[in-house]
Amino acid sequence: MTVYPEALAAHLEGEATTVCHCWRLTRRDAVVKGFTDHDRDLTVDGTVFRPLTGFSATEARDTLGLAVDTVDVEGALSSDDIDEADIAAGLYDDATVETLLVNWAAPAQFAKLRSATIGRITRRDGAFVAELKSRMHALDQVNGRVISRRCDAELGDARCRFVLDQPGFSATGAVVSVATPDRLRVSGLGSFADGWFALGTIEWTSGARAASKSYVGTHRKSGAAVDLMLQPEERTMPEAGDAFLIRAGCDKAFATCRERFGNALNFQGFPHLPGNDAAYGYAVDGDVFDGGPLVP
Repeated sequence: MTVYPEALAAHLEGEATTVCHCWRLTRRDAVVKGFTDHDRDLTVDGTVFRPLTGFSATEARDTLGLAVDTVDVEGALSSDDIDEADIAAGLYDDATVETLLVNWAAPAQFAKLRSATIGRITRRDGAFVAELKSRMHALDQVNGRVISRRCDAELGDARCRFVLDQPGFSATGAVVSVATPDRLRVSGLGSFADGWFALGTIEWTSGARAASKSYVGTHRKSGAAVDLMLQPEERTMPEAGDAFLIRAGCDKAFATCRERFGNALNFQGFPHLPGNDAAYGYAVDGDVFDGGPLVP
């Protein structure tokens, strides 16, 4: 329930009102942008809200219970404040958006209506539509450990503990040619076995994607050439000559952790977890019940 300051509440009870909506957007990189459906700039709570983007919103709804409320916000990509490349690069993913009700005749009178995060962003005809999801959507996220046979750590993180930046598990290369935005022929990886970098990561060190990360789907050798298939993404297309740092990937299986990385002691899954057949089975003459591991 929104609590309105006394001055704003008194204004809303009058015969005529001078109110508008403002949106304060805070990206994950701490950049703050302000937008309003008013026709001039407003400074509210230390943030300048600009009308240049033509922001408009659909009907907003607040419901009781744990349901996730959503509202769509539209804007023009031609604005200096909203750049299509930034959207494609993911800078607006999971950004926080605060919706304010403001008395534009007296900007000190305002109330925060809701706080939400940006979910899906779609683009069409030079404009974008961003879905704002209420904080209840966090209840739909997986929290804590997941009990599964496969590892739930990221290769090289604090739980995995494997050092990727060592010879044999990382390498530098460059794009030779681009067949499609996600299929690249590269140099510098000819000494590695087929599939070694599958499911790995690429950090771009030059070109339009510099300082961004991509994820490798497949790694194949075609004679003396090496092809990488990247996971689909809506980002700037790489070009011949773009340099990168690539790191090996992991399919999260216990056998891969043990044989490829020698890191079985830090495996963060449960490879010996009985499956449904074992859990619901019963003793049968001839079966082995010696308490040995299910995965050797």
